Amino acid sequence: MGAKVLERFPAGAPRGSWPAEEYAAELREEGEPATVVMDLKQDAFLVVVESQDES
Repeated sequence: MGAKVLERFPAGAPRGSWPAEEYAAELREEGEPATVVMDLKQDAFLVVVESQDES
C-alpha cells in the first residue's frame, strides 16, 4: 500500500496561508480522501491519497 501525490506546495507560504490544507479540503468535499503530509527533505507539503493495488 502506498500513496499517490496529487499536488505539492512549498512550505514557505505566507503566514496564515495554508494552500495545501485548503486544496485537500476541497478534494474531501468532492469525496476524495485527501491528506496533507510534510516532505522534510524537499521542504514541501504534499496532498496525497492512499493508493490501493488491484490484484
